[in-house]
Amino acid sequence: MKLRNIILMTASIAMTACSKQAVPTAIPEDAKIEQQVEELLSKMDLDAKIGQMTELAIDVLGETINGEFQLDEAKLHKAIAEYKVGSFLNAPGPVAQSPEKWNEIIGRIQELSMAEIGIPCIYGLDQNHGTTYTLGGTLFPQNINMGAAFNPDLTYEAARVTAYETRASNCPWTYSPTVDMARDPRWPRVWENYGEDCLVNAIMGSTAVRGFQGDDPNHIPADRIATSVKHYMGYSMPRTGKDRTPAYISVSELREKCFAPFRACVEAGALTIMVNSGSINGKPVHADRELLTQWLKEDLGWDGMLITDWADINNLYTREHVAANKKEAIEMAINAGIDMAMEPYDLNYCTLLKELVQEKKIPMSRIDDAVRRVLRLKFRLGLFDHPNTLLKDYPLFGSKEHALIALHAAEESEVLLKNKDNILPLPQGKKLLVTGPNANSMRCLNGGWSYSWQGHLTDRFADKYNTIYEAICNKFGADHVRLEQGVTYKPEGAYMEENEPEIEKAVAAARNVDIIIACIGENSYCETPGNLSELAISASQSKLVKALAATGKPIILILNEGRPRIINELEPLADAVIDILLPGNYGGDALANILAGDVNPSAKMPYTYPRHEAALTTYDYRVSEEMDKMEGAYDYNAVVSVQWPFGYGLSYTTFEYSNFQTDKSSFTAGDDLHFSIDVTNTGKYAGKEVVMLFSSDLVASLTPENRRLRAFKKVELQPGETQTITLSIKGSDLAFVNSDGQWVLEQGDFRMQCGNQTLNIICK
Repeated sequence: MKLRNIILMTASIAMTACSKQAVPTAIPEDAKIEQQVEELLSKMDLDAKIGQMTELAIDVLGETINGEFQLDEAKLHKAIAEYKVGSFLNAPGPVAQSPEKWNEIIGRIQELSMAEIGIPCIYGLDQNHGTTYTLGGTLFPQNINMGAAFNPDLTYEAARVTAYETRASNCPWTYSPTVDMARDPRWPRVWENYGEDCLVNAIMGSTAVRGFQGDDPNHIPADRIATSVKHYMGYSMPRTGKDRTPAYISVSELREKCFAPFRACVEAGALTIMVNSGSINGKPVHADRELLTQWLKEDLGWDGMLITDWADINNLYTREHVAANKKEAIEMAINAGIDMAMEPYDLNYCTLLKELVQEKKIPMSRIDDAVRRVLRLKFRLGLFDHPNTLLKDYPLFGSKEHALIALHAAEESEVLLKNKDNILPLPQGKKLLVTGPNANSMRCLNGGWSYSWQGHLTDRFADKYNTIYEAICNKFGADHVRLEQGVTYKPEGAYMEENEPEIEKAVAAARNVDIIIACIGENSYCETPGNLSELAISASQSKLVKALAATGKPIILILNEGRPRIINELEPLADAVIDILLPGNYGGDALANILAGDVNPSAKMPYTYPRHEAALTTYDYRVSEEMDKMEGAYDYNAVVSVQWPFGYGLSYTTFEYSNFQTDKSSFTAGDDLHFSIDVTNTGKYAGKEVVMLFSSDLVASLTPENRRLRAFKKVELQPGETQTITLSIKGSDLAFVNSDGQWVLEQGDFRMQCGNQTLNIICK
């Protein structure tokens, strides 16, 4: 039994990423940059300082005429010369622009910024899964897919390519990566994260930061961009499951899980962070000095810049009602630690902020601190010396080389969940029916943040890529494939708007084929428009699959969705199930390669897939939630049944685990722990396996979790090959945050698990 001896620990041992990836906790100070910042700051008046703390949307600077955006010189002059605005964001419309157009737009903004105020603008775009807002660029799988791939190298490469192609567009800043954690399947932004686990988000998020920015955050090269990690923090855990609604999170959960991915990104050198739009425990995060200044800036020694989300200072008085008016809201947010306000359309922010300083409600020291952070960012990006980057200097923009990386990422991110009697891979020569609303849509493959905010224009701009149907035709021969969707979405319509179903046509077509490939799921959506009232798959799609099953033909069920939709009545009808999530422009090709056996699937579920709408959980639930273990009158049989657990995923081959060992059977907080296990490919196909190390705290002063992921590694094995895999953690990684918000490591037993192997270790 565990002793109640407790070792108090500082936040510096917080679990964020694999110990081998540990980096310094703050960006090293660059003396030259700091001198440049101070010299410039000393020459700036209050108006210039406030301008640097302001960000406007591009739409206030012009208008779209005959489908092409044109800057209005008078509006541009007002924003830059009069108000000295230092940052702009978003695509006009917002719709993706060509890189040539971006060179023109941002180039002109920079020209005027340097001429009028001598300080370059910093332009930002939501390049969330590739060059989202740049036509002709490379779109990668969404972050949820990158989490499912469990391959940090792919995450790094996707970020590196995105940075390169974004700089080709003359843009030096992106609002990415998103590391909120997908803890609630109802939430409409599940797909923007790397899954439900804080370690996966920490590793993938920090890896993406290094891919975007490079290895030296003080000197960002011309082929890299600054990141804005979002949304700090707790955004993904609203009580209602709906976007931008309040969250209620214990201090232990907030510190141990929600904070961990952001800390990891700071340690990786993240230059900016975007703040959660909502509230935690009744306090809006935009007004929470403890979270913004103490936890992030002071405790971590972070000298980066905090930016609001879209018009979120306004929400302090319009929605949260913690301020009486906009002026009070600005006072609260800036004093809490906000450095730059994303005020997309309202220059009155500048006037009100100046009044607050003059009235001594915001100290000049806070203004100077914020402006230092903005200027430091611009110096680190080299914008003073080179305000612009030009398309001609980026010959690999939209290249085949980049496309192959995106294809590989899609292939490693699509999850095989069922394969009854090894129906997959499919042999050539079979007659196939491709059906369902997601069968012939690039919009569905990409999801939101794709050419437009809601992704609703994707089929216009991505017609050169292959839908699922087109990719299957290319792989198996068009004469062997028939398309009859049965259910379709309205073209460019709102999320989940379906046309009148024609299920009978799909059923009739099914009678003349050997195998049915039913592609169901969701249409694209983003943020609040993606809120839903039911988690179940749509009624029309459910009827379609059931009607097709009645034909007796084998069904390959393809799930193409941004979050898990309940399919418990459909899964038994399918002979195979593949969840492709949101794999991007090459997702259809990746699926066809998997169906044909040219690629062996290797992805794992990045979140827990629920079986029932009222039974939602995560893999790291508290052991007391296993109510069926109790005896007597209080046996409520409340254990949660899931469709597929976190970390689940099949392969066309099989793997066996053996010889699980550790170099230390007892440990202290300062020890490095090394675990080894033999993994053997016992099947006929070469394949990749994600080797995961879990821990279970057997007795603790707070009810312990079922288990926690502590490390993982993806390895490739040939048939018959055995590899000894080593996974390393620190003893302090097994600490947890108690109810007082303190990190503690308690003496006693821990069970470690890898595959089906377990062993116990003891904290002394």
